[in-house]
Amino acid sequence: MTITQLHYVLAIAEHKNFTKAAEKCFVTQPTLSTQIQKLEDELDVLIFDRSKKPIELTDVGRKIVHQAKNIVDESGRIQDIVDQQKGFIGGEFKLGIIPTIMPTLLPMFLKAFIKKYPKVKLKIEELTTEEIITRINDGHLDAAIAATPLVLESIKERVLYYEPFVGYIPNDHRLYSKKKLDTTDLDIDDILLLEDGHCFRDGVINLCKTFKNHIDDQFQLESGSIETLIKLSNEGLGMTLLPYLHTMELNDKQKDKLRHFNEPSPAREVSIIYHKNELKMQIIDALHNTISGIIRGAIAFQNVDIISPMPK
Repeated sequence: MTITQLHYVLAIAEHKNFTKAAEKCFVTQPTLSTQIQKLEDELDVLIFDRSKKPIELTDVGRKIVHQAKNIVDESGRIQDIVDQQKGFIGGEFKLGIIPTIMPTLLPMFLKAFIKKYPKVKLKIEELTTEEIITRINDGHLDAAIAATPLVLESIKERVLYYEPFVGYIPNDHRLYSKKKLDTTDLDIDDILLLEDGHCFRDGVINLCKTFKNHIDDQFQLESGSIETLIKLSNEGLGMTLLPYLHTMELNDKQKDKLRHFNEPSPAREVSIIYHKNELKMQIIDALHNTISGIIRGAIAFQNVDIISPMPK
């Protein structure tokens, strides 16, 4: 039995297809099939039911895959241990970022990080918080940038910054004349929201529920992007709340519609998160230091009230 064979087993279990698994592993399909056959012969069991389309795991195959994942993950940590001991900051690093953070934060730090740490090969994916948690726990992500606190036993959180909520109020809205907003001004039925699956949406709902009782949430409109929410608000369809970094690139006409909150400002906590057993800490430290250093110049707010990103 070899680590390579276990890699092949995991690839087939993921893709449910020998050809796709071989492509992922950068080997020919006959090579992969031969190694799987050798492993099954050695164990005297069938790991895969090849009569099914797509291919399925047998009962014992599911148990083997679970154990194979643990072995492969742990074997990969040997190089991490060596790199950490040598102080080497390099190699592949898989990073997830949630959609409401990616477009504003990534351009701010990526160029500086690549220049300072040229040996790190970042593989970045835009993922929802739910997808991020699953992939971190499955070992498919090294770390992620997401709204916290998540309070999960298997995941550690290191705060990067606190990002205030900012009101975006159309001219004909009841709150347009106010210079500063108070959280008690908010009405959940009057706010344009991101569609379900976005933690920023959940944060807005939690903020409103803190000050008003709502048995049934009824929303006028929901959208998949903050940019669309701004356009809908411009059409007079309601107010919306924006993360502070999204307000920095608005034009002067749009900035006239921004209303900040009285202190303590409602805000989201943004952290770099990773599995409690993660060993690529030198890269996580490098990301944390780079982002924290850059963001200090953009967000000067200190007196904030953190709103949980998780549904209550």
